[in-house]
Amino acid sequence: MLIALIARDKDGALQTRLDNRAAHLAYIEETGVVSQAGPLLDGENMIGSLIILDVEDMATAQEWAANDPYALAGLFSSVELIPWKRVIG
Repeated sequence: MLIALIARDKDGALQTRLDNRAAHLAYIEETGVVSQAGPLLDGENMIGSLIILDVEDMATAQEWAANDPYALAGLFSSVELIPWKRVIG
């Protein structure tokens, strides 16, 4: 099951993102469920994340999102988990 995780950073939280980026990237690598990922941008500034998870069910996606180092650091103002269907690519 593919799930799109769309997260928006809290205003003024760029330093929180930078401070936790290495742990976030390591978590992605360790868990092995991320199909695609990258930051949302406002010009050149990172303001959120788009992550495509390939997981068994929504509960697994919710658990993954809750344990992401960015989430644990309180980076996000909002997080959406939406089932996604790949059509192209």
